[in-house]
Amino acid sequence: MNTQTPSRRAGNGARIETPSAALYLVLAGLALAGCGYSIRSSLDPKYQTIYVAAFQNQSKEYDLQAPLTNAVRRKFITDGRLRVVNAPDADLMLEGVILDYQLKGLTYDANDEVTQFLCLVVAGARLTDSQGEMLWQEEKLVGETTFYTRAAGQSSDRMRGNAEVYLPTVRSFATEEENRGAAEALEQLASDIFYRTIEPW
Repeated sequence: MNTQTPSRRAGNGARIETPSAALYLVLAGLALAGCGYSIRSSLDPKYQTIYVAAFQNQSKEYDLQAPLTNAVRRKFITDGRLRVVNAPDADLMLEGVILDYQLKGLTYDANDEVTQFLCLVVAGARLTDSQGEMLWQEEKLVGETTFYTRAAGQSSDRMRGNAEVYLPTVRSFATEEENRGAAEALEQLASDIFYRTIEPW
């Protein structure tokens, strides 16, 4: 069996070594091993169930805690790696609190009216096991999005991810644009909390 590396010649007659098929396979294997991609969770397999407690709300706005709680529960249910159960049956307990809701003007028109806002929802969360041991705690998690005001004359009629399909629009704000912006920020926050739990490392 010939294991020599095949070669070819350049236009000037010099011989150029061409990598063998075996070398290509080795390099491909190294690339796959180093990419770090996996559909498996890095969470300890002894944990099979989770209880998601209703989020508390310490912000000055209302109607935020229920959409966030529902979005977090939905993500675990859809993913399926941790089964959502009642507290007495849970291996893990996820608790959280909404700490703040902020709007920051990004762009302004000629009359100095805001045409685009940055919307932020700040929360803290922690995960404990059935013995009360804390597995992780984050004092500040932020979900954010941007939305246009009516003064901008541009549509904010969009949602990232699954928000438009699954997440009821928040109804506590004066404009539909802000309601949808807040709902989208909560959706992103729910994703961050989910991934922090399922991929703790």
